[in-house]
Amino acid sequence: MKFTLLGCGSSVPPNYLSRDDAVELVKENFCRTDRERRIVPALYRMSGVKKRHSTILTSSSGGDALPQRTLLHLPKDDEDMGPGVSLRMAAYEQGSTALALESAGKALEDAKVDALDITHLVTVSCSGFAAPGVDIHLIKKLGLRGTVERTHVGFMGCHGALNGLRVARAYAEADPSAVVLLCAVEVCSVHYHYGWDSEQIVANALFADGSASVVGAARPDGEGWQIDATGACLIPDSEDAMTWRIGDNGFVMSLSPQVPQLIEEQLRPWMEQWLHTAGLELEDVKTWAVHPGGPRILTSAAKALNLPREALTVSRETLQNYGNMSSPTLLFILERLRQENAETPCVALGFGPGLMAEAVLFA
Repeated sequence: MKFTLLGCGSSVPPNYLSRDDAVELVKENFCRTDRERRIVPALYRMSGVKKRHSTILTSSSGGDALPQRTLLHLPKDDEDMGPGVSLRMAAYEQGSTALALESAGKALEDAKVDALDITHLVTVSCSGFAAPGVDIHLIKKLGLRGTVERTHVGFMGCHGALNGLRVARAYAEADPSAVVLLCAVEVCSVHYHYGWDSEQIVANALFADGSASVVGAARPDGEGWQIDATGACLIPDSEDAMTWRIGDNGFVMSLSPQVPQLIEEQLRPWMEQWLHTAGLELEDVKTWAVHPGGPRILTSAAKALNLPREALTVSRETLQNYGNMSSPTLLFILERLRQENAETPCVALGFGPGLMAEAVLFA
């Protein structure tokens, strides 16, 4: 008996911002010099993102007009760094609840599982904190049993959904009667950085909001998409290569330019060793679901693993159309691959602060 995906569901806010509109927003409100205004379009093109959905837009649904107001006020002057953490967390709590409910409801419907049949609930998020949290809202508003067993995977970053799948697998394979609902939700846009800082502008250009959920249970071998193995690798001497910390005006992301090089140098030896323990070689993997932390991360992963460009088409298109939603992003990719009846074995791979590589092998 193996943990099997029974259903998937995803959701994004109805409002979105195109790349061109996002550039104009930065140029009009955060650039102080002509040089900065010239640089911004290039920084946004480098992100690989053409459109990002956001819960904080309140006056646009992706039309031609630039949104006039957001839950996060536009800056009053060059010293205005935006709302403090408490206001941003209030926006996170409101936005995450709505997104999680939608994606979880879709996953239950896709799996043809009644909410009362769920025995375990795993939630994943790194963009906010609240207690009672999104897990309690899911229990009450979806009609889950009050006795459902909960686990929250918090602050683990872009690979968080893979950690959540590991927990869900453990529950299901330890108890054949378990039916697990996993929900990953992020509201990254509430951490929109104010002011001029090229590294944070890149983060503004990349990150977006969304939620994805799966329902799974232990089923006999060979029934659908099943987890065959999970793995993790802490890349040596890379603690400062990727960080995610709480600041006074939102959470702050840092991404060293060394990250692509670290992936190119360190990923393949570990991946070959890990796959070998599962009785596979790199060439045996038919499908790859790589978290699109950015275009360079995808390029570096493909180079390290000697993958053709088309192997990461779904990852690249997910980044273009949705941005980097952090933890739900890999579940968006897996949902599409599953819908397209992609071949297995499939490896889902993500990177997060540490620098950590996490992987799940689907048979």
